[in-house]
Amino acid sequence: MDESLNNLGDHLRAKLGDVIVSCDVAYGELNVVAQAPAIKTVLAFLRDDPECEFASLIDVTAVDYPTREKRFDVVYHLLSMTKNRRVRVKVATDEDGQVPSVVSIFPTANWFERETYDMYGVLFSDHPDLRRILTDYGFAGFPLRKDFPMTGYVEVRYDADQKRVVYEPVKLTQEFRSFDFLSPWEGAEYILPGDEKAEQK
Repeated sequence: MDESLNNLGDHLRAKLGDVIVSCDVAYGELNVVAQAPAIKTVLAFLRDDPECEFASLIDVTAVDYPTREKRFDVVYHLLSMTKNRRVRVKVATDEDGQVPSVVSIFPTANWFERETYDMYGVLFSDHPDLRRILTDYGFAGFPLRKDFPMTGYVEVRYDADQKRVVYEPVKLTQEFRSFDFLSPWEGAEYILPGDEKAEQK
């Protein structure tokens, strides 16, 4: 299997040239790193070439590497049912850069790209309807970025006095908690809650 995937990687390099940055096989899948402006060319080739026949776009997502200059990898997963193979295609982009939308090649990319925009803030040029899909209207920030706070910025609750849903800045009711990570089976050096009822030796 790895040999056929290596051959497929060589085939892509031969046909697409400098558009392909690298190819390697890991965990039974071919990983292809491509130039972002050429992603439509790469995916159309993977779909239409008789050696490839990757007719199903399974997913589009992103990975955030905040310390890199191009902090996002946009990742496309494709499946060839006729060849029984999978391929992962990655392109790198930054917060302001735009990746060409592949909706014209794979219509299923529409909501995947919207989700990637909503969660990471990755922009897709020529997308027919690039707006948030999972978060609420007026939501600030992108929840799956590594620098997004775990608590978020606002909290939503129903106010019985106002008889409506209100948005408020997040208030942490307890600043710090003290956790004891000792296993009770190894024995803590103090009485654990409930143990005060046991016989003291």
